Amino acid sequence: MRDLRRSSLTFQLGLLLGIALLAAQLANLALILNEQQKLSLAKNEGPAIHHFAAIAADAQRTQSAAVSRLLQERSHRGAYFDLKTHNDVPLPDDPRLVRQTVDALEALGVTARDVHIASAPPHQGIGPGGKPFPKPDPLDPHKPDPERLAAMQVLHFAFQRPDGLWFTARIYAPLPEPFLTVRLLLATTILYGVVLLPALWIAARIARPLRSLTQAAEAFGGRGNPDFVPPTGPGDIAAAINAFNAMNRRVVGLLDEKDRMLGAIGHDLRTPLASLRLRLEQMEPLGDRETAIAKIEDMAAMLDDILMLARTGRSRSESEAIDLTALALAVVGDEMDLGRPVTFRESIISGDERLLVMGHAGQLRRALSNLIDNAVTYGESAIVEIHPVGDRIELCVSDRGKGIPPEDLEAVLAPFHRAEPSRNRNSGGSGLGLPIAQSIAASHDGELRLQCAEGGGLKATIALPIAQRPYIRTTSGR
Repeated sequence: MRDLRRSSLTFQLGLLLGIALLAAQLANLALILNEQQKLSLAKNEGPAIHHFAAIAADAQRTQSAAVSRLLQERSHRGAYFDLKTHNDVPLPDDPRLVRQTVDALEALGVTARDVHIASAPPHQGIGPGGKPFPKPDPLDPHKPDPERLAAMQVLHFAFQRPDGLWFTARIYAPLPEPFLTVRLLLATTILYGVVLLPALWIAARIARPLRSLTQAAEAFGGRGNPDFVPPTGPGDIAAAINAFNAMNRRVVGLLDEKDRMLGAIGHDLRTPLASLRLRLEQMEPLGDRETAIAKIEDMAAMLDDILMLARTGRSRSESEAIDLTALALAVVGDEMDLGRPVTFRESIISGDERLLVMGHAGQLRRALSNLIDNAVTYGESAIVEIHPVGDRIELCVSDRGKGIPPEDLEAVLAPFHRAEPSRNRNSGGSGLGLPIAQSIAASHDGELRLQCAEGGGLKATIALPIAQRPYIRTTSGR
């Protein structure tokens, strides 16, 4: 899904350009084809239609007794006219030619009813009436050339005159340009490709640096030197990439300054707190002294939590492969040594088979300890489990306490929010345990999920990506 989102700009630009060019090319093809058909009609069939209309007009103006002789005189060189008692056009009409013929007849004042016209290929070497064409005579230009006529189309004309007779004609005309539509389609396709390919290249050239910019922004964690994105692509995009690189450097500088400031604050606060505690050791009475010392310890613990939350994800050390099962066993063992009700429940991972995650062991120990502290404090006991789920490993801590209402599960992840409303650290922490665990999980490309456990209580789950699975430990650890 992420790769699809990253490539969506190139895909969308290419699709938009392709559709726009296709629509333009189809419209252009339709216009050119229409004009070419009109030109073909005017050049090929047009002269024959006007010749037919002119002879029909002459025949209409000629006396009936002389019409047959007129038609015989005009029948030569591929044009044959006749008067018949029936329509002899044997083929379906061509509506386009019929419209042109009617217009030509009306323009010359010819009274015509029931006009028919159709085009047909010539019979090789056969003239009108089924008689073979006579051989051409160079000395007589009125004799047709069989080879020339055989390469032409035959237009069959017929219309009914007012006297009931049918005026018919067969006129040879040049064939329309062959494969006109195919050649126009081929030319349109070539032009479409010639225009579309450079457009797609330009779209990819624009999208490539934007994709690099997106990847750098997603990978930026504020640690170490930020990834430098080469300023490529058009000028505006290159300028945006340069601005992004400069912003990354400024952000890292601000975060480094924040770390130095927090370190200084922590050092400056710890010193007077330690001095104040030393002075309180001599304080009387004993009850007030213990109360004051407890307050100072609360302040020191809260200061540690705040510094931990602020610095989570800012570790300068490199990530390492961590055996999460061994780490969990070690933390659970330490808690059990302190007499706390914590147990580790074996799952499908057993024996020496372990799963690895990439991260910082100290931070993950702190996250697990925070979840265990919450479970013990609010749920009286903690059960730790590890489950591999797909390409992730889930570290779960469950308790059997009262749990948290579903509507408050998101709120408890906010800093300083406590399900227990008092500020007494004996009944709860500073409200930073879960936010710290969530921040540590996020810095390891994972997540923290809270849900109500079956049978009551709360189940906190840290899901982390598996770095390697499985491998067999040669030495067992706690």
